[in-house]
Amino acid sequence: MKLEGVYSVLPTPFTAAGDLDLESLRRVIDLFIGAGVNGLTALGVTSEVARMNDGERVQVLETVVRHVDGRVRVVAGATADGVRTCVDYTKSARDTGADAVMISPPRSPKLASDAVVRHFAAVADAVPIPIVIQDYPPISGFAMEPWLLVRIAREVPAASTIKLEDPPTPFKTSRIREAAQGMDIAIFGGLGGVFLLEELMAGATGAMTGFAYPEILVKIVKLFHAGDLDAAAEAFYPYVPLMRFEFQEGLGMAIRKEVLRRRGALECADIRPPGAKLDAATTAALDRVLAWTAARM
Repeated sequence: MKLEGVYSVLPTPFTAAGDLDLESLRRVIDLFIGAGVNGLTALGVTSEVARMNDGERVQVLETVVRHVDGRVRVVAGATADGVRTCVDYTKSARDTGADAVMISPPRSPKLASDAVVRHFAAVADAVPIPIVIQDYPPISGFAMEPWLLVRIAREVPAASTIKLEDPPTPFKTSRIREAAQGMDIAIFGGLGGVFLLEELMAGATGAMTGFAYPEILVKIVKLFHAGDLDAAAEAFYPYVPLMRFEFQEGLGMAIRKEVLRRRGALECADIRPPGAKLDAATTAALDRVLAWTAARM
């Protein structure tokens, strides 16, 4: 199974009391599918998965798979520091109906490259399901060099898709393509879509990120894959200010949820503590960039 195109990372909506809001989750799913995405990713970093217990993880993924009902593919986050737990999360995702899982290297202060390969191999041996390698050092604490990502894909065929979030991502995409020497490896850009056009030009397959206007990403990717780079650039450049604003370190998820609330998908834009809330200055800046964007859509 080849993953390509645009995969939207789903937020996890919560009520003002901090409980799961599964009805809002269903509305987000419908919004994103209506935008033309190729797939959805649940239980990712920006899904606030670290703030959920195992029971809530199950509830969220079951809701996603049931509501998607085969309309698009579903990728489920299954990262864990221990191999046994990672295998358990992966089995649960497969049994629930996910089409693939997304896994980061286990966090360890002295993790060796061989151990990373063994980690992905152990999961692949235990559970027959495609694996998306999440290359996001700020979360995993481990930077995977291009040669290592290619080695994993070569030795663990199930793990031949990469979600690349280690900037500069266009440069690293090119290095992966060089090291792969024609291997069939799919590379998804992340980071809010901020470098999507440049990632595509460097050899990326598409985007896997949580940007609140996935229809913009879908248009860019379709135009690029149709061979019209100029049109893809025209579709990309006007929306970089919104992508940049939404992808603010430490505040991005709160902004993204507020935009989705304004789009009618979320009842409440709160993130679970500890987490930032938008202040008056940020809200005013958001009002301005959304107005600027709306005039160009």
